[in-house]
Amino acid sequence: MTLIARLRIILNDVDPQPMRHIEVPLKIRLDRLHEVIQATMGWTDTHLYEFRAGDAGWGEPDPDGFYDGPMPAKKTTLEKLLEDTGAKTIQYVYDFGDDWDHSIRIERVGEATPGVTYPRLLKAAGACPPEDVGGAWGYEEFLEALADPDHEQHEDMLHWSGGSFDPNDARFDRIVERLHLLAKKWAPRPRKPKAPKGTT
Repeated sequence: MTLIARLRIILNDVDPQPMRHIEVPLKIRLDRLHEVIQATMGWTDTHLYEFRAGDAGWGEPDPDGFYDGPMPAKKTTLEKLLEDTGAKTIQYVYDFGDDWDHSIRIERVGEATPGVTYPRLLKAAGACPPEDVGGAWGYEEFLEALADPDHEQHEDMLHWSGGSFDPNDARFDRIVERLHLLAKKWAPRPRKPKAPKGTT
């Protein structure tokens, strides 16, 4: 039996507030859950991250061992985190410069639906802020500049954002496509048939 966790992810301190409802296998490794969050929110996975629950943290440890960083995300699953901490909500911080703070609420755990591919997007609202916009405060200034054609940075921000940006457009279809690619990447590979004994 495969158990599936339904998660509600919100990006804190941002208006309009991005929200995603997703379903993932309960036994998903945290490094893969990080990839799912990157895909669903719209980030580009170019910065460090950390999951936090209670006094514990999971992410990418310092490869040189110069400081006491988080425990390795690739060695822990969502199921193990929940069992060890008893948490109902997990904090996920992305980009320690801009400090994008996400709250992940575990809404329910149930059996997988036959024929459904996971991870799966259920609902999405609000656009992901542009990468390296300067955190929640910088994003607020960015939206103000975009909304005001007379703003001194309007043209610069318009050009920087690719010519258009809708803070209410979650780009649902793009998220579904990105999750499909992750599911395909993680799908078990079929085993090659063994050659019969006595053959070369």
